[in-house]
Amino acid sequence: MQLRCFNLATQNVENAFLAASKGRADAVVVLNSALAASNQKPLAEMPAKTRLPASYPRSEFVEVGGLMSSGVSYPDLDSRAATYVDKILKGTKPADLPVEQPTKFEFVINLKAAKQIGLTIPPNVLVRADRVIN
Repeated sequence: MQLRCFNLATQNVENAFLAASKGRADAVVVLNSALAASNQKPLAEMPAKTRLPASYPRSEFVEVGGLMSSGVSYPDLDSRAATYVDKILKGTKPADLPVEQPTKFEFVINLKAAKQIGLTIPPNVLVRADRVIN
């Protein structure tokens, strides 16, 4: 397996996916960035056009049509951040609060996206998903 990187800062989404497809890539992994977030819908739609499976850093990509995501649970992080804000507003010094690592992760699969690219998700993978979108 070869690893090839395509930078969205220098290529648009369609050109990056077409280059990956022409380069006979097996799959695409989209990394978390502001640029990826601002191109969420095109990044989720291109795999259907190029028949390349893609994995995303956030479940929002899967909710708009992407194949799968695996990563930090952002709703959980938001909730934990709210707890910190509450403590600070009640007088706790931010420097006195411990630094925390994410503890909740989620794996989300979109079966409609899998079907569009002709991919069958094995049952043992589906049971590991935290959420399956039909």
